[in-house]
Amino acid sequence: MTQTFTLDELAAHESSLVFDRFDDDTAWRLGVALRDAASAAGHPVAISIRRNGQRLFHAALPGASADNDGWLERKSAVVDRYGQSSLRVGEGFRSRGKSFEEDSRLDPGAYAAHGGAFPVNVRDVGCVGNIAVSGLPQVEDHRLVIEVLQAFLEKA
Repeated sequence: MTQTFTLDELAAHESSLVFDRFDDDTAWRLGVALRDAASAAGHPVAISIRRNGQRLFHAALPGASADNDGWLERKSAVVDRYGQSSLRVGEGFRSRGKSFEEDSRLDPGAYAAHGGAFPVNVRDVGCVGNIAVSGLPQVEDHRLVIEVLQAFLEKA
């Protein structure tokens, strides 16, 4: 079993992985970087990047299914609502001995606090969208996003 991240580590990811600006071209280049990394590792994932509710990038690699698209939507809805990664929201509930599905009072058919969706934070603006991956165990979905995002931002 893959070890998860602490709440402090998850918060640190969000505060450090910040864009100076985020436009259509940035979304495309980041999406391609995610797809290339997932493909090279043989990961059967679906990838989505959205800004202000508009999908700017989507890809499904071999082995991904329509179910992964459903997970992308549900995990992205958590980021849109809370402005935090879907893993951080889920871990926050679990750390308080609660269940997101029962205690959030949100429809579990529309929201999933499982790892893999991450906020697109823009410096001096805040959360403007999300990056989501589905197809691996939740911690590995999250890890893929943050590792590619960190490398992408270091090159920018």
